[in-house]
Amino acid sequence: MQRMLPALIATGIALSSNLRAGPIDFRTQVLPVLSENCFNCHGPDAGTRKGGLRLDRRDDALRPAESGEIAIVPGKPEESSLIARLLTHDPDEIMPPPESKKKLSPASIETLRQWIKEGAEYRNHWAFEPIQRPTVPESSSAWPKNPIDVFVLETLTKHQLKPSPEAPKATLLRRLSLDLTGLPPSPEELNAFLTDTSPGAYEAAVDRLLASPHYGERMALPWLDAARFADSNGFQQDGDTHQYVWRDWVVRALNDNMPFDQFTIEQLAGDLLPNATLDQKIASAFNRNHLLNGEGGAIPEEQRNVILFDRVDVTSTNWLGLTMACAQCHDHKYDPIPQRDFYRMMAFFNHVPETGMPPSGGQYRIADPWIHAGPPEQLAKLAELEKKAAETAKPSPAVLAALTEWETSFAASPQIQWSTLRPDSAIADHEVKLEVTPEHDIFASGPAPDRANYIIDLPAPAEPVTALRIDVIPDARLPMGGSGRADSGNAVLTRLRIAVDGVEIPLASALADYSQASFSADGVLDDGPKAWAYHPEVTKPHFLMVQPSSAIPAGRPLRLTLEFQSSHVRHQFGRFRISTTHTPDPLARQQLPSPVIAILAKPAANRSEKEKQALREHFTTTSSHPEVVSYRIEKDKATAAFRSFRDALPKVMIMSDAKPRKTHIYSRGVYTSPLEEVSSGTPEVLPPMAPDLPANRLGLAKWLMSPENPLTSRVQVNRYWQLFFGIGLVKSSENLGVQADPTSHPALLDWLAAEFRESGWNVKHMHRIIVTSATYRQAAKATPDLLELDPENRLLARAPRFRLSSLILRDIALASSDLLNREMGGKPVYPYQPSGIWDGLSITKERDFTYPQSKGNALHRRSLYTFWRRTAAPGNMFDASSRTICSVKPSLTNTPIHALITLNDITWNEAARALAIRVMQETPTNDTQAQLRRAWLRVCSREPVAKELEILMRSFETARKEFSADPAAANRYLSHGEAARDVPADPVYVAALSAVCLSILNLDEALTRG
Repeated sequence: MQRMLPALIATGIALSSNLRAGPIDFRTQVLPVLSENCFNCHGPDAGTRKGGLRLDRRDDALRPAESGEIAIVPGKPEESSLIARLLTHDPDEIMPPPESKKKLSPASIETLRQWIKEGAEYRNHWAFEPIQRPTVPESSSAWPKNPIDVFVLETLTKHQLKPSPEAPKATLLRRLSLDLTGLPPSPEELNAFLTDTSPGAYEAAVDRLLASPHYGERMALPWLDAARFADSNGFQQDGDTHQYVWRDWVVRALNDNMPFDQFTIEQLAGDLLPNATLDQKIASAFNRNHLLNGEGGAIPEEQRNVILFDRVDVTSTNWLGLTMACAQCHDHKYDPIPQRDFYRMMAFFNHVPETGMPPSGGQYRIADPWIHAGPPEQLAKLAELEKKAAETAKPSPAVLAALTEWETSFAASPQIQWSTLRPDSAIADHEVKLEVTPEHDIFASGPAPDRANYIIDLPAPAEPVTALRIDVIPDARLPMGGSGRADSGNAVLTRLRIAVDGVEIPLASALADYSQASFSADGVLDDGPKAWAYHPEVTKPHFLMVQPSSAIPAGRPLRLTLEFQSSHVRHQFGRFRISTTHTPDPLARQQLPSPVIAILAKPAANRSEKEKQALREHFTTTSSHPEVVSYRIEKDKATAAFRSFRDALPKVMIMSDAKPRKTHIYSRGVYTSPLEEVSSGTPEVLPPMAPDLPANRLGLAKWLMSPENPLTSRVQVNRYWQLFFGIGLVKSSENLGVQADPTSHPALLDWLAAEFRESGWNVKHMHRIIVTSATYRQAAKATPDLLELDPENRLLARAPRFRLSSLILRDIALASSDLLNREMGGKPVYPYQPSGIWDGLSITKERDFTYPQSKGNALHRRSLYTFWRRTAAPGNMFDASSRTICSVKPSLTNTPIHALITLNDITWNEAARALAIRVMQETPTNDTQAQLRRAWLRVCSREPVAKELEILMRSFETARKEFSADPAAANRYLSHGEAARDVPADPVYVAALSAVCLSILNLDEALTRG
């Protein structure tokens, strides 16, 4: 191969004519070529690297490959096998291989040849370099209005182009209004702007729109797409959620011009901030907007890892503009991001106490962790109810006096005297041996089946017996020194019987020392003794005490029968004793939990504050004292009101680090194949986290916003540019990595990034700079020459002209017709949708998927507030993102579906009717021309010219003629929608005017932002 190089180079001499003046720029000329054509096989991914050749790092590219060839010999392209393999015609040697379908152009090959000749210098990809504010070029032109224009003009001049003239004032105001609020200017706002001839009229309009509450609604739209926000979980069951509370937080934060660093920190780690407020916790719902799979066959741990992968992707795309998801299964093929870095990023998010699946059942399926939340007015009422409940819960002096009286009476009551009885005999079935010890205890031994009965004969008591007590006792001979049992099995005492002369005595009550035992009269135990028979503290003695319905006479022998059942093969009590008492009504004061008994046994002066509080709680909960009953009623009422109101509030899924977990690299991204453990960390290609930052999400958020991070600011200003110009300075706004599209204005991008960072992350400041520039104010007219030279308008020799999104178009139709309900925030609404749009989701009977169409003016809320079901997105939002994954690039479309909606959807037809009625009310009666001019003005923000008005009038007359021939059709046409249908004139006339209004709403000018 080395011998072939001179000849191959000679055949490529003709390429020299493509060589551009000046040295080759590795970052902009060489790296894109290598990335696109070479890195897939010879890049960062070690798993798929071929031939032992790595071309993304200079040291590796200069080493011999497995074949012994040296791909790059600096200064000697004729000795570099990279060039030889690009030029050879041998199908076994040529690169890229034919099966890859890739082929370098002669110009690209010549660029690589010249680069090697100049020394093959490598430099970092431009996006990984620190942001340094470029010097604004000098300009003598009067055109620039701020530094943006100077950078743009410099590029235009290099291409021998000039900027376009400024757009007409009416066009500028409509452009501004749509860009900053998503709504068209009203006729009054338009008139005020057109008649304002002051030098700062335009800037004043900008400031008014930036201060509008609808600014936050407009700016929220791209952020909701980026955050994959929806009102349901997705998948088969598609449970609804209350994440709209986070949506409202975003709108408020944008309207308040929250600095972007704070905006970032609260969304990624608001819950981790010191003394986090409710709003900051709600902000962290950003990373709980993911899909939740509640299908029966889903594996929770698998779904939990899917969610973790999603969080890495969403965070890296939104703030770093990197495709880190490509490193989930292997090292990134193009960017210097090893698989290890992906999982180090994932470790930041791996501490959420979640299962990966939502709970089943019901319409709403909210997965832990979550909090109660809601709009400010509801939260204020909740705080008021909580305060009242807390105040009402404080015992009054009268209640405290009753408590003291109760404690005193207990201290004065007689003390119970217990006598341990030595059984006359003790036998058991199922080969269990009961042995009476010298201490009068009974010890059980021998084989232990799952059931056993103990029969114990006791001597006749000298006095009437009022109660009987069984104490279970630890013993070193028992497994684990058991608390009276032979194993840790779940022993269950199912029945206790007391007989005198063979006649069973009915039982009245029971008391266990740490659980409430419950007997039927014939001695059958309820669930309480199950816990009693299986005490978690194996070394602690405990007891069960029972009281017969009447005292057992003296002088009569007793027989005690204990019946057990166990879920294990080992059996029940290992060691126990039996005692009796003769104290009258021994359980009268003993009907108390054992902790209360223990506290009352102490002198009052020796009780701790915790013990005093426990007594208060027990007394105020159980006492029948009149003052206590009254107190309890008021307390319970206030508590119930608070809880009832709280439980009706939305439950917002938020982030939490309450469950630390270990994080491992997964082989090929498979969660069941963990490899080495990793700790949280940021991509090594970027500056490291400062040592004083915590190694959690809060530290990650602060690192993202640190001055040293070269990506966050570039990513954000590029997306702001995309918002106003339809395309970013970097077209691939989702990817600023090595495979990003070339930057149209590198210096301008860095100037904007530096300005954003140094302005204190002031979002409105950046938006104001962009929209007040001369670049933004240009007319959108494109000449044939410009379209041929720059079809995408990357050079910015004119203003962009693009189709508006379906969400904004719907709002324009509602606003132009005065139907728009401008209420902000709150629960999502259900506007008109095609009949049965959700019917296909009802594949089971777990829930009702009938579409619950809203009523009244809720039908006319802004599109932002439309309920977004992931499995069946709103049918009239034809170009919106799926809201299942992070999406940061808008979908600009003019598909037939677009026209199908805007010509036939109920919303549009209803808006057309309302527009017709509105303009009839605003103009002289029967002045059709005035009405059509007014309708055009409302929709397009300008008066129609004579030719346009002539066409409108012809359309009107045609429609009126058709409706006159079929008046019933006119009535049907006017019947669409639920808005008021008070027709102020002949229905035929109104129907014809409505039809023309619908045409106006469908004009290209109406559907386009120009």
